[in-house]
Amino acid sequence: MRITPAIELEYRCSRMQLAMGAAGLDAVLVVQNADLFYFTGSVQAGCLYIPVQGQPLYLVRRDAGRARMESGLKEVLPFSSPRELPRIIAEYGYPSPRRVGLELDVLPVNLCYRYQAPFTGVVWLDASPLIRKLRMIKSSYEIHIMMDAGGQVDKLFRRVPEIVREGMTDLMLSAELEYVARTQGHPGFVRMRSFNGELGVGHVYSGTDSAVPTYTDTPLGGMGLSPSFGQGASYRAICRNEPIVVDFSGSFDGYLVDQTRIFALGPVSPRLQRAYDDMLALQELMKDTVQVGVGWGEIYDACRALATAQGHGDGFMGIPGSQVHFVGHGVGIEIDEYPLLARRFGGVPLEVGMAFAFEPKVVFPGEGAVGIENTFYLSGEGLKQLTVSDERLMIL
Repeated sequence: MRITPAIELEYRCSRMQLAMGAAGLDAVLVVQNADLFYFTGSVQAGCLYIPVQGQPLYLVRRDAGRARMESGLKEVLPFSSPRELPRIIAEYGYPSPRRVGLELDVLPVNLCYRYQAPFTGVVWLDASPLIRKLRMIKSSYEIHIMMDAGGQVDKLFRRVPEIVREGMTDLMLSAELEYVARTQGHPGFVRMRSFNGELGVGHVYSGTDSAVPTYTDTPLGGMGLSPSFGQGASYRAICRNEPIVVDFSGSFDGYLVDQTRIFALGPVSPRLQRAYDDMLALQELMKDTVQVGVGWGEIYDACRALATAQGHGDGFMGIPGSQVHFVGHGVGIEIDEYPLLARRFGGVPLEVGMAFAFEPKVVFPGEGAVGIENTFYLSGEGLKQLTVSDERLMIL
């Protein structure tokens, strides 16, 4: 178990304070778990008060003793209610804030009201863009944890050829792989920032199920086990000569990577094999295109153009009517961080330190889906790959 070093937390909070000063914020209140973990090294319930100058105050409702053990911040304090905030802020000699940021993209409205109620004369602003932009630039410390997550997920994918067999269900294969992930340190769930963003360890779907769309903002969905959680593995039996999509996260000490590989019991159709090779070609195009200063959306536009030239315009990143308009997404503490290699983000440049999953996929309704996904980061020496499993369409 890693405890985030105090110097790492201090660096993150100081960067946040610089961003706050530039945005004219006097303070930011951090409440959401992923952001709390980033700034405090803990997710004990409460909030983090970051003044534009001075030490952050980690105010913990439950459990303060554990928070002191987990967090390297200097000020970790018990508190019972947002009503105490003005008093605590004054006791630490901080001025009463006039412009305060909250994570308005994710906090429930009623919870926002509870944190706003004790203050008067405050202008409340959305701090989420500042936080997300800060988190998208990964430190060396973060990248090394993500490398460990890449090693974890590789062990899972190496297990597939040993256990998959004709007649086993997608659910059985998924459960076997989840066992591997859990024994290698995966916590068993994946954080997403988006509202109703529900994900488990990963997805397995075979044959026609891999072409079934769903409510999630993903190119592939799967039938799932019931409409209550309509995604992922179902009771469908795995058959020969059809694609088996294994899309799993690695998660280690709070950080994620994302990886997809395709397996099959016997050869797939020539159309599916060619489409898979085409997705590998898209990955190579991305590698050749990504560099500092290139717009996020430029990567998507280039890949979309090549996919269309390959003949996959209708099935690229989903079936017609359910296509997603991205080909990659940031990863870190959450699976849907910045950058977004997506339509309409052409003017937002890539920067050193960004980490993202790249996932070109193509869907053939009634037949199946193929594609690949790897996680990369943009270093000062160029693009580096964090997921390392064999990239061939694995015929077993």
